[in-house]
Amino acid sequence: MLELQLDELKEYLRIDGSEEDVTLALFVAAAKEYLAEAGVPEDKHETARYKLAVMLYCSINYEHRDPSEKIEKFNFSLESLILQLKTG
Repeated sequence: MLELQLDELKEYLRIDGSEEDVTLALFVAAAKEYLAEAGVPEDKHETARYKLAVMLYCSINYEHRDPSEKIEKFNFSLESLILQLKTG
């Protein structure tokens, strides 16, 4: 994968400081697992779209951490990227 640096993700999420670093690292690992289980082939891990998909997954999970909050539909942008990565 175009290596996603934690600083890049924190900039994307507009996070200052290092208090969330452990949580963000967990989100990145979960995103990679999610994309693999969604059928994204390994040869796509070196693309900018894969990196963006990881960042979007992290963003969705960071912004919706409240366990009482129900997410009705997963993000269309992420779904679109996953489809492109699987077929393109």
